[in-house]
Amino acid sequence: MKTVTGLFDNYDDASDAVGELEASGVPHSDISIVANNADNRLDHTDTSHMDTSNAADDAAGGAGLGAVVGGAGGLLAGLGLMAIPGVGPVVAAGWLAATAVGALSGAVVGGAAGGIVGALTESGVPENDAHVYAEGVRRGGTLVTARVDDALETEARRILSQTNSVNLEQRRSEYQADGWTRFDADADAYDATTIGRDGARDVNRI
Repeated sequence: MKTVTGLFDNYDDASDAVGELEASGVPHSDISIVANNADNRLDHTDTSHMDTSNAADDAAGGAGLGAVVGGAGGLLAGLGLMAIPGVGPVVAAGWLAATAVGALSGAVVGGAAGGIVGALTESGVPENDAHVYAEGVRRGGTLVTARVDDALETEARRILSQTNSVNLEQRRSEYQADGWTRFDADADAYDATTIGRDGARDVNRI
C-alpha cells in the first residue's frame, strides 16, 4: 500500500477530493480527512452524527475513529471533533486521525514525532513533508490522505494534485521565507483571527 496525500486551503475542495477518491474505488476506510476548525468554519455541518466524546479513547484503544463514528454514507458521514496539540480543534475522520489520536496517548507511535507528524511518517510520508502538511492544517488547511494499492495509485495522485490543491514545495518555501523550520506540536494553536492566511496564497494550477 502507498500513502498519497494532498493539502487543501479550502475544505470544500478537500471534500470533493474525498468523494472522487471513493468514486475511483478507494474504500473510505483507507481515506482520512483532517480539517482545522478553529474558526468554526464547519459549524454549518450537521453535527448530529459526530462523535464528540470518546473518539480519542476508542482510537487510542485500537478501534479506530472510522469504527467509532463511521457510517454507510462514506467517510464524510463519520466526521468527529477533536483537538490535536499544535493544531487545535479539528474536524476529522478516518485512519490517519485515529492514528494521530493514538499517537498522542502513546498507543500507536511515540516520541517527539507523535501526533499528526508521527501518524504521517508512520504511514510512509517523508518527515520533512509531514511537517509541512501538519503546519498547513495548523494554519487553517485540510489534509486528505489515502492508502492505495498500486492499481489505484496513479488515479489517487491525480485526484490529490488537482487544480485546487496546495503545491507542497511552493508552500514549504513560503513558510521558510517567513522563518518557519518545522511543525511544533508545543506551539500555541492559531485562533480564529489568525488561521486561514494560507487560503489567500496562490494554489497549484496544474
